[in-house]
Parts: sequence; C-alpha cells; structure tokens
Amino acid sequence: MIAVADTTSSCDGGFIAQWQHQNWQQLQLYSRSFSAIQVQHALQKQQLNLSDLQALLSPAAAPFLPQLANKAQHLTRQRFGRTVQLFAPLYLSNLCANECTYCGFSLSQKVKRRTLTTTEVEQECLAIKAMGIDQVLLVSGEHERKVGIDYFCQILPVVRPHFSQVQLEVQPLSTEDYRRLKQAGVDAVMLYQETYNQLAYQQYHLKGKKSDIHWRLDAPDRVGRAGIDKIGLGILLGLTDWRTDAILLAHHIRYLQKHYWQSRFSLSVPRIRPCSGGATVANPISDKELIQLICAFRLFAPELEISLSTRESAQFRQHVVPLAISSISAGSKTQPGGYSVEPENLEQFSIDDHRSPQQVAEALLQQGLQPVWKDWEPFLGRA
Repeated sequence: MIAVADTTSSCDGGFIAQWQHQNWQQLQLYSRSFSAIQVQHALQKQQLNLSDLQALLSPAAAPFLPQLANKAQHLTRQRFGRTVQLFAPLYLSNLCANECTYCGFSLSQKVKRRTLTTTEVEQECLAIKAMGIDQVLLVSGEHERKVGIDYFCQILPVVRPHFSQVQLEVQPLSTEDYRRLKQAGVDAVMLYQETYNQLAYQQYHLKGKKSDIHWRLDAPDRVGRAGIDKIGLGILLGLTDWRTDAILLAHHIRYLQKHYWQSRFSLSVPRIRPCSGGATVANPISDKELIQLICAFRLFAPELEISLSTRESAQFRQHVVPLAISSISAGSKTQPGGYSVEPENLEQFSIDDHRSPQQVAEALLQQGLQPVWKDWEPFLGRA
C-alpha cells in the first residue's frame, strides 16, 4: 500500500514541491484499501498521522460513524467548549475574469455585474450589524484590475470600524499585497484550492488567472509569510474524488502549521450548489460522507477551526454543528448589495438555510450551545 508521501520536513519550493511528489491515482486506490481493524486503531489513537486520517476517511470507516462522531464531539467540546461563532459574508462584487464551470460569477455568465461603492459597502455593513453579526467575510469575484488590492484597501477603512473580525475571500495576491491587507485590518484570509487534482483543476478552470494551479497552490504560503492571523483552506466537494482531495488538503494544512505556526488555521468543505449557469456534480458526496469527513478532520486536528456555511440545509446544520463545527454563517446573501437593497438575480450560488441569525442563534441555544457574535475586543489589542 502507498500512503501520502510525508515531505513536510522540506521547505524548498514551498508546498508546491511537496504536492508534486504525490500520486493522485495511488492515493485514491490506497484510500479504499483500509480494513475495519485499521479504522479501530485510528479511533483509539490520541494523535493521528496522515495514514490514520486516510483510514477514518475510507469506506471501511462508514460503519464506525457513530464512534467517530462521538469522539469528534468530545474533542470539539474540549477545545472550543460549547461556543459556536456566527459570521456573515459580504459580497463586494460579482465581476470576474475567470471561467469556472461551477460558478455563477464566471466570465461567460450572462448576469448583471455590480461592484459596490464605498457608500454601498457602508450600507451593507449597517444592515449586517443590524442583524447582530459582528464578524464579516468579505467576498468578491476575481477581477484584479477592477476589484484588486487598491479596491480592497479603499473599502477596508469603511468596513473595519463596524466589526470585531474581518475576513477576506478573494483572488490570490502577492505577499506584499497580503501585508498591505494586514495593515489595513484584515484578520483572516480564506483561500480554497477547490481541488488538488491537477487534471480536474484544468477541466473546471478554463480561463483567467485562476487556471494557474501553481499560483493558487502557493498563495497560502504567501499569506503565511505576510503574517496574517488566520489562514482558511478548503476544497469544493463534488468536483472529484473527495477522499483523495481531503487527504491532500490535510497534507497542506500540516505543512502550513509547521512553517507558519504563528497563524491559526480554519477549514471549510462546501458542496457544490446550483448557480445561474447550472452546476453538474460529477462526484457527489452524501450527507453521511460529509459528516465522516468533518469528524475525521476534527480527530486529525483538534485545534482546527471548522466552518459550515448556509450552502447546507438548516436540518443538516442542526445535526452536524454540535459534533465538530466551531463557526457558521447566518443570514447569508451571496450577491453584491444583498442585505441593503432589493434583491437581484446576482447570486454566486443558492443557499439552503434561509433562517435569520436570530433564529440560528436560538436553535443553537436549544441544543445547549452558546452563539458567539464577537471574536475579540479590538481595544484589548492583538499582535
């Protein structure tokens, strides 16, 4: 059997050099070769290595899902208590210079394009604050010329005074640009690889800078070198084999934790949702498999912040959040201006949990969990 190659001791060439040592086909076969005894052994360990994670992600682990979930819940309570942080995405623009087959913002999509002005950003901030939200995720399409570093630095002084934490999910940038964002008040950068399968990546990302897989793979290294407080990683489930993508994602997280230990790390594992151009799910992942994936990562990295968005239904989130989730979005709008103006058909994708933040918070309280609206107090300072 061939496990994921452990190359974390080498930093030459960043993570790309380590990723190039991996063989997708061999990893895919290996992930299906585990026995029930190996799964039980992994469940009994206090600290998991990459091979243990592969065992917990394998088909052989499916019958052990109750045990896996129970241990994940115990570790989550141990590390995060009963708290669950609430945040909302603020979509700045749906302009995009990329062609991605699964996204409603893609260049070829015949949709109205809009980029918020500073005044409109202020209105969105006020509307989000009125919902009780104090942590925001700034999101945009990837258009470097019109929605790039200069635009972000222009709107951040408008956003920053309203929220205790500001996160950013935009196109990959240079190390120097990430340093500018840190100085402007960005606490976290979310940058999802979508898939680590190079062939599949090229099939789904047809045009634009996003088609350069190496530029994207190297981006978390650049975020780490810039000293950003939190780095968020993830894969888009449905593009290819989720087990193989997950183990390479875990390898990426381990590498980053070793080299940028000053930063915190978070994980997001969204499933493809319908969008304006339609999205074919070539490799679907079931609800039980997604629970298996989330809980396995909790055992693999108990300190990892794991997020679950409104892409998932209210019923599914109610079931999964108590097991392993540390943060969730609430009241989400996935279009520019979605909170403060009449809705237009500008969504990046459709959401599946339409509850208000207050309804989400009340549901958490009924489960014995504590909704947290604020990450930290700015006046106390943070390096």
